[in-house]
Order: sequence, then C-alpha cells, then structure tokens
Amino acid sequence: MSNSVELLQGTLDMLILKAVSLGPLHGYGTLLRIQQISKSALQIPQGSLYPALYRLEHKGWITSEWGESENKRKAKYYRLTASGRKQLRSETEQWSRLSDAIALDLPPILRQMVKTQNPWNGELSHGIVTKAVHQGV
Repeated sequence: MSNSVELLQGTLDMLILKAVSLGPLHGYGTLLRIQQISKSALQIPQGSLYPALYRLEHKGWITSEWGESENKRKAKYYRLTASGRKQLRSETEQWSRLSDAIALDLPPILRQMVKTQNPWNGELSHGIVTKAVHQGV
C-alpha cells in the first residue's frame, strides 16, 4: 500500500497557494514544499502542477518573475498576491468546514490523531483522515 494520498479535485490550487504563501518558489520548489509540508504524503505530478501555476497566475492569485535557481539555472519564481492570500483564506475556511464535517463520524481518538498530524495548520485534513481510515486506525 502506498503512503501517498489521492488529492480531492480542486485541492491543488489551495496546496499551491499555501506553498507559495510561505515564500517565493520556482515550480519544482513548489512540488518539494508540498511534499515537505505533507511529510511526503502528497505527490503532485509535474504535468498537473504547471498548468495549475499558469491558471493561478491568470486569475491574479500568484505573480511570477524570472530569477536564478540554486543550481544557477533560469527559473520562474512564484509569489502570492493580495487576492491570492484572500483566496487562500477562503479555500482554507471551506476545507476546514469540509474536513470537520467528515470527522464528525470518527471516534474521538482518531479525531485527535488527525488533528496532530495535519501539516498545514492543525485543522483536520481529509487526506489524513482517509489514510487513517484505510489503515484501520
């Protein structure tokens, strides 16, 4: 059984916004940040990431500028905009309501475990709930 968690449709935007909210990142750095924060539970394919970055930039939620990466290569760095920060807050609130609703049926011990394992901000995470349920916790 794989340790990675399937993403719910529509969560990639929130993950990218959260990753770049912590500081400017190039595309591959965004993938690594999501993996780091999720303790490698989330693996985003590059084929999904770059269209999402383009979409978020087109919506005005992130901005980009060219710079030099750690290995001295030209790279496009992404930053969160003010409207992106507002969108991240909105999506985080919606995610919190959804994950809280999903967790209502969980035993208290599992709810506590999920709260302590969420890498984003201490709120319940659907992916971690799903992982825990599938592992028979």
